[in-house]
Amino acid sequence: MIDHHEEFSETLVSYTIEVGGHFVVVENVPARISLRTGERLFAPAVVERLQAIVREPPAPTRMIHTPVLEFTDSLV
Repeated sequence: MIDHHEEFSETLVSYTIEVGGHFVVVENVPARISLRTGERLFAPAVVERLQAIVREPPAPTRMIHTPVLEFTDSLV
């Protein structure tokens, strides 16, 4: 039997996207989080605003330095 009732929590999240070989992090994005799966859902207006931010980014509030690691199946 499939449970069609799923509980969500309203919260603010960080949204990360790669644009032109660079990562952009947008903080404090309103989202609904599934308490069962952790899936993040965004309202259509939030998605439109994220797209606008990525298209014409404002001045960043801060910069971060992020290491890039490659997944391998070897632990050596």
